[in-house]
Amino acid sequence: MSNETESSKVPDPFETMTSLWETNLKNWKTIRDTGLDSWSKMMIDSVNTDEYSSTTGQWLDTYLTLSQPYRRIIDVMMTQVLTNLNMPMRSDVTSLAERLTNIETRLDDQDAKLDDILKAVDMRSLTERLTNIETHLDDQDAKLDNIPKAITAISTPKATTPKTTTNNSAKAKEAR
Repeated sequence: MSNETESSKVPDPFETMTSLWETNLKNWKTIRDTGLDSWSKMMIDSVNTDEYSSTTGQWLDTYLTLSQPYRRIIDVMMTQVLTNLNMPMRSDVTSLAERLTNIETRLDDQDAKLDDILKAVDMRSLTERLTNIETHLDDQDAKLDNIPKAITAISTPKATTPKTTTNNSAKAKEAR
């Protein structure tokens, strides 16, 4: 039965054309690659010669020499047109760009100097704060040193003289 299914199978014309197309495409790619390789080797060999470089140099010199008068004429015409239209020329824009670059550089320098000044001011205020803290701590130490003296003064009884207090109060009444 398998023979019957294979023999009864209708041939596909597109399958044959597809396989031919793929074969031809591979051949064309091979031909193209071979042609490009040979052209690139030939061009590399011709460009790397002294004759090519001297010929190219002469052609460029001739071109630049012949185009220089036309360039001057175009520059003069463009200057006149831009002046009449009150438009800036290339030299004006270049000059402004140089001036702006100079201003930016100076601003950056001033910014760096201001940062240095701020750091110095912060250091001064920090040292002033530390000095104030040290003074405050010294005052606190002195007060803490007085605490034991006050405790000993409270704990030891003193002989009080009532006459002194009454004399003081009598003197206060007389002063009124």
